[in-house]
Amino acid sequence: QVQLVESGGGLVQAGGSLRLSCAASGRTFSTNAMGWFRQAPGKEREFVSAISWRDGRAYYENYADSVKGRFTISRDSAKNTVLLQMNSLKPDDTAVYYCAAGLIFRGTAEYDYTYWGQGTQVTVSS
Repeated sequence: QVQLVESGGGLVQAGGSLRLSCAASGRTFSTNAMGWFRQAPGKEREFVSAISWRDGRAYYENYADSVKGRFTISRDSAKNTVLLQMNSLKPDDTAVYYCAAGLIFRGTAEYDYTYWGQGTQVTVSS
């Protein structure tokens, strides 16, 4: 099992920034991809960004078109932590953000991920 704990959500004005963190514990060696999804009220959960690795060193990043150029994902392998730096936030970015971990390289679908965090709320005011 892998446990995921998100932090860093909050309330920010449009144009502002937030950094989300996801700390993984447990059988982290059983995963090689971690991602962020989000779910806005009344909408389905959608892919935001993911980072995958091979041989513990090479990293590959994926981003949804809606966040490209504004969000940056990174991984601190020593701490088993994935960060999502969110800049130029818009009201449309308001959602609960979920961290996920799995085995599928460069996965962007929910079913590519086995483990999920509880979510952290991000609210962007206009």
